Amino acid sequence: MDDWASYEAFQLVSIDCAGELAMCAGGDVQALYDQRSDGGKSASQFWRDEYRLNSKIGSYPKPFVALMDGIVMGGGIGLGGHASHRIVTERSMLAMPEPTIGLIPDVGGMWLLANAPGRLGEYLGMLGERMAAADAIYAGFADTFVATEKLEALVAALCDPAGDPIGVTAASFAEAPPPTVHADRQDDIDRIFSADSLEDIVEGLLASDLDWKDSALKAIGQRSPLSLKLTLAAVREARTFKSLEDSLKLELR
Repeated sequence: MDDWASYEAFQLVSIDCAGELAMCAGGDVQALYDQRSDGGKSASQFWRDEYRLNSKIGSYPKPFVALMDGIVMGGGIGLGGHASHRIVTERSMLAMPEPTIGLIPDVGGMWLLANAPGRLGEYLGMLGERMAAADAIYAGFADTFVATEKLEALVAALCDPAGDPIGVTAASFAEAPPPTVHADRQDDIDRIFSADSLEDIVEGLLASDLDWKDSALKAIGQRSPLSLKLTLAAVREARTFKSLEDSLKLELR
């Protein structure tokens, strides 16, 4: 990436993945588990390297296009969520599920969650709820919906030296995504997830008559209480940050 940034002939960078899972992550967790006997040395180095890459993507001096055509979770968000042009499709499924395994949303995820509308950041960060294309765009994790069948033509157009600027090119392939789910829930999410503590949020859900309260309570019950409390505090602290790098520093600490 450093070399590409300095080559004048290289106008943009795009990233996608082989197979059906897009930028699905989780292999890092398995690797860290296998290396758990070294006192955390491998984990510390892994996250430092990973977060440097996330930061580099977020501040890259040339257009950086992420094709998130499939499952994009955890570390996959760090690869796609900070790109300058984030493409999702009808097959996209994005989430930050870290509290399920006793961690917190990282790879700059706190920055994205903190900048989501209203209290959607607390909701998504604590529940780890999956977002289809429209919700990913609504929450600020993606920018543009393009049908999977058009991706090959989109990449060809982006690579055409005589083509239009990237924003124009992407827009020419864009379509309206299916309706969003979370926009309709926004008022209720704001009311319940603005509570001061995890316990207050649970009480608010229990006292509500929302049709999604049972699934929310089930998700909370399956997650590490410590991770939930840390996520709640970190999302709110991240709202005071000025950059992605501030969030990555918090997450590494």
